[in-house]
Amino acid sequence: MAEKRGDPPAWPSIAPNHPGEAEIKPGVLWKIPGKRNTMKIWVDADACPGVIKDILYKAAERTRLRLILVANTSFRTPQSSLINFIHVRQGADSADNEIVQKVESGDLVITADIPLAARVLQKGGMALNPRGEVYTEENIQERLSTRDFLDILRSSGVETGGPPALSERNKQRFSNSLDQILTKHTKKA
Repeated sequence: MAEKRGDPPAWPSIAPNHPGEAEIKPGVLWKIPGKRNTMKIWVDADACPGVIKDILYKAAERTRLRLILVANTSFRTPQSSLINFIHVRQGADSADNEIVQKVESGDLVITADIPLAARVLQKGGMALNPRGEVYTEENIQERLSTRDFLDILRSSGVETGGPPALSERNKQRFSNSLDQILTKHTKKA
């Protein structure tokens, strides 16, 4: 479906299998009236902390960018034409695969999943983790190697522990990194 100048943007329809949840349809343009941007913010939402989602909801409204949360568990999102939720089937990497399938060059993905971040970078997207670290072509291989090493240790019975709880400093770093990315994008648009 093509849009003509002056026509309202085509918004996603409600998915018939998931009442109240948005379905992103292929070929739908994500232009926001008055903006030339096409960047979308994707969220690997199952493991994304609630406080980070709250920051993202506000950022989407402030910048008028599309925010698409992808998860295999249901949760509520604010009512907004800019915020959508895609519910995927249970299964390993279901949300990751959905994001990789739909992400486009220039889109931003919020994830703590390092292999997902690597796949996003390969498609020309940007990746930011909920602690504020921007994944880049320069640092992703090191992050993957560290992750793989820790997996080997865990599989051999070594207790590696998980990441510490999200701190105020982490939240601030995330907000700052997100703001820098969005500011660069709006200057380009």
